[in-house]
Amino acid sequence: MNLFETERLRIKSLEKTDKVHFAELFTDPKVLELIPQKAFTEQQITDRFNNNLNIVLSDIKTQKCAFGIFKKDDPELIGLALFLKNENNEEELGYRFRANAWGNGYGTETTKGMLNFYFNTLHTEKVTADVNVANIASVKILEKFMKCVKEFFNERDNCTDRRYELEKNNWLQQNQ
Repeated sequence: MNLFETERLRIKSLEKTDKVHFAELFTDPKVLELIPQKAFTEQQITDRFNNNLNIVLSDIKTQKCAFGIFKKDDPELIGLALFLKNENNEEELGYRFRANAWGNGYGTETTKGMLNFYFNTLHTEKVTADVNVANIASVKILEKFMKCVKEFFNERDNCTDRRYELEKNNWLQQNQ
């Protein structure tokens, strides 16, 4: 299922052939350092991957979902668009890219596409995003679109996170 497209990217359901690159997103130390997160075991990768196969649109509102990010002209998975819920059960966006895709503006493009999708397709009223303050590139991306509402210590990941949010009416005003 194609979820949405941006100028250069296609965000769509994962397929069995995507597993090797999916695994890289949960094991590559360069990727995990910025989240921060420990590498997943093979079983954790398999479980997470299988849970995200055959996702349907209605799942986005009720569970954590991962969709693949692909360049329009290439079938190889370059990242994940994550539709999450924070501890307050608010919609939360996330993304991660394989290291070889960094520095190409894909994070900005994906974030903008996800916000459009949340507000215009899912009719969400507010979207949040949490980021490790040490992840400078993602902080810059989120600051382009959202406002910082708090900074807090994330015990699970042992880092300081910053929460951003954006309300639908502000997004619509910015994008008229």
